[in-house]
Amino acid sequence: MTISELNSKYSKLDLTSALKTLKDDFRNKIVFSTSLGQEDQVITDVIFRNQLKIEVFTLDTGRLFQETYELIDRTNAKYNQRINAYFPDNQLVEEFVKTKGFNSFYESVENRKECCKIRKIIPLRRALQDTEIWITGLRAEQSENRAEMALFEWDENFKTIKFNPLINWSLNEVLEYLKQNKVPDNPLHKKGFISIGCQPCTRAIATDEHPRAGRWWWENSKKECGLHGL
Repeated sequence: MTISELNSKYSKLDLTSALKTLKDDFRNKIVFSTSLGQEDQVITDVIFRNQLKIEVFTLDTGRLFQETYELIDRTNAKYNQRINAYFPDNQLVEEFVKTKGFNSFYESVENRKECCKIRKIIPLRRALQDTEIWITGLRAEQSENRAEMALFEWDENFKTIKFNPLINWSLNEVLEYLKQNKVPDNPLHKKGFISIGCQPCTRAIATDEHPRAGRWWWENSKKECGLHGL
């Protein structure tokens, strides 16, 4: 089935039906990468609640918020299932810190992207090895880059088909789903942290700021780490 055919077929399905149908259309490994954001918690709820055979994993950079770790534990406990964690290579982290320092990502975009590469991109490549479908929680209104993404697309960087089932969802739809289904949520969201990543690289935002303004807030960049382009 081509990417175009997948987009046509799945555009007619609701979220639960779409995730259930994946196993019929794809025989190989299907995974979902979660950063424990609100969108990701919606997808995790559907996968765990329906006991779908889809691996749910997160990238533990070693610098996440304590609230994020607590959310992982609460989510695992609620569904009696497991979010797997992939960690960065300790030698790469040690060498980076030794040569550039713990907080060198504040000094340049290049340093920040190198840190993201070590802590996120390289572990993600390992997690996506032999994967046929990579599910994400991306939404079009999150950023200019994501506004151009489709439901299904070929990810040339990671050589896999990417499925973005929430790409056309609004934030209100996400919040309503979480409320109605009593899905565990990160308390930081109520404190102005809309997009939550590593603790040193995330701040709360004002009500009139862009949702990703709190990510790498000291930069004038595209606000991406390389997982989904740029």
